[in-house]
Amino acid sequence: MRILIIEDDPKTADLLGSALGREGFDTSHAPDGEIGFELALKGGFDVLVVDVMLPKLDGLSLVSKLRVKGDTTPVLMLSARGEVGQRVEGLDAGADDYLAKPYAVSELLARVRSLMRRNQQAKPATIPVSDLTFDTASREVRRDGLRIELSTRESLLLECLLQAEGEVVSRRDIIQKVWEYDFDPGTNLVEVYIRRLRDKLHRDNTPALIHTIRGLGYSLHCKS
Repeated sequence: MRILIIEDDPKTADLLGSALGREGFDTSHAPDGEIGFELALKGGFDVLVVDVMLPKLDGLSLVSKLRVKGDTTPVLMLSARGEVGQRVEGLDAGADDYLAKPYAVSELLARVRSLMRRNQQAKPATIPVSDLTFDTASREVRRDGLRIELSTRESLLLECLLQAEGEVVSRRDIIQKVWEYDFDPGTNLVEVYIRRLRDKLHRDNTPALIHTIRGLGYSLHCKS
């Protein structure tokens, strides 16, 4: 399993590389954002570990540019800024998870394993709703025949809603199934991802699929 570490501090990069190496991961290192972006675009990585503060191209811009290019490799973003607003900014840029410094290496390893596990889960089935299809093996999403690129976390959120078969999924259930948290972090994380998923699924003259059930949660279905 290959991991790209995009980190400008040599000591931190060495620490991460050693810790991940002991867990059996094959790691590569990029010392700045531009090199990291080019390596990531070449593909072949299972997870990207990206520091926010990078020379030449900052981590937020790097991840945003990758998503625009259609790259959906899971991203764990690292930052010394752990405020709610900063975490949301990182997730809005396209990161799948966010870890504030200082962090325990054991937690970073757990986050990486979680991202990798979710990305590699494959269930050979296609789930259709109206003109939307979701292939759980390839993670390919299409609406009205057109392919839609989703990040790993967006894909997990969509699958969570689809598997409920039109029933209401609570915010707590979404947090547990998509982020594997046993607690509510007290942020608008779910709302941010619901909004992003809605924006991507919406096509001109197509009915809305994701519906907010006030006070209860969210449901994915096509209103007749």
